[in-house]
Amino acid sequence: MPVTRIAIRQGKTDVYKQALLDEIYEAMRETVAIKEGDRFMTITEHGPHEFASGPFLGIERSDDLVQIQVFWAPGKTVEQKLSMYTRIVERLGTNPGVRPQDVLISVTETAAENWSFGNGEAQFYQP
Repeated sequence: MPVTRIAIRQGKTDVYKQALLDEIYEAMRETVAIKEGDRFMTITEHGPHEFASGPFLGIERSDDLVQIQVFWAPGKTVEQKLSMYTRIVERLGTNPGVRPQDVLISVTETAAENWSFGNGEAQFYQP
């Protein structure tokens, strides 16, 4: 049940953006058992004065930085998350060709009662 937000600089093609969506989704399916169809993803594009990064931790990023935020309920192991980070970088390196240094991933875990996937119900909440 992840919700994934991807932020990039303006100017990328629709093919590039679709590759980001597809490759991140497939990497999550391979590593953290995301179910088929559990796909809630958004890309936002930002102009040069709305998108900044620096050489934090000695990593030299370019203007092709891809910021990925994943929101889901607790339950994934550390090993699964680390595997997901690696696999996302591998897949994005192949398609659409993002450098490993330009992939920033963060995960936020939110309790099941904080999710409603429609109909005003908390589908995964179990009191």
